[in-house]
Amino acid sequence: MKDKILEMRKVYTQALIGHAEKDDRVVILEADLMAAHGTKAFEDKFPERSFNVGVAEANMVGIASGLSLGGKIPFATTFACFASRRAYDQFFISSNYAQLNVKLVGTDPGITATYNGGTHMGFEDVSMMRAIPNLVVFEPSDPVSLIKLMGQSLTHNGCTYMRMPRKECEVVYDEKQDFELGKGVVVKVGTDVTIIAAGTVCVPESLKAAGLLEAEGLSVAVIDMHTIKPIDKALVLEYAKKTGIIITCENHNINGGLGSAVAEVLGEYQPTPIKRLGINEKFGEVGGLDYLMGVYRLKASQIAEDVKLFVDKNAKDK
Repeated sequence: MKDKILEMRKVYTQALIGHAEKDDRVVILEADLMAAHGTKAFEDKFPERSFNVGVAEANMVGIASGLSLGGKIPFATTFACFASRRAYDQFFISSNYAQLNVKLVGTDPGITATYNGGTHMGFEDVSMMRAIPNLVVFEPSDPVSLIKLMGQSLTHNGCTYMRMPRKECEVVYDEKQDFELGKGVVVKVGTDVTIIAAGTVCVPESLKAAGLLEAEGLSVAVIDMHTIKPIDKALVLEYAKKTGIIITCENHNINGGLGSAVAEVLGEYQPTPIKRLGINEKFGEVGGLDYLMGVYRLKASQIAEDVKLFVDKNAKDK
């Protein structure tokens, strides 16, 4: 599977069908986005286990909570901006406070919303979800990690929030790669600086940036921190000690997201120079993915430039 380009929504739907064939508790809920998410294939196979509630995201989460209370395992899916900003109170109270088992999925996070524009770009969903006690928040970086982390989410007893793009993305991992919620993956080892990234945009671009920096003599480690909550503290601290400099890279507002989660660990346990790359005090805009990556400085060349500047600054400050 590695090096191929696959649509995340197709992989997501096929994984759901596979789980549903083995477990009759698995049901899906949609807010009038079945066509956009490709989950019509699930509805065709399991019509009695598919619920399209219409454009009513808060109601969808409420219904999902009721289904969970009845012993089902509901996967409720909508755009990340709606999963967070529109359905937050219901997910907080009806699902999490009630200690139920709702699997909320926010699609097209950040700039992957592309031509749907700024109103649909969830730059703040992770920061909101991180504030919910005991909620597991994760973001697969490719189809392989999507399949395996979905399986982990299914067996996790409690609510989870997964953010993922709907469309094509690069395949980062070999199918043999293991994943565990709460445990980051060292995608590339290095000794001079560590990039901690998440998601289908930032993990591949960080790997490319590491390659560019290696050509300039800088040894760069890259960590896929797919689970943002609970974050892998041990891995963060290990690489903070090993490389002495941490860079975070995320398709999300740098306030309250992955960068903040890493900074909290470092600030409490191992003070280390850290630079957060991501959406910095900006709203979204309309455009293709490549264009938006350039606007928000998430291209490999831009990441490499920012990493080098920060490493050079810290070398001068010593």
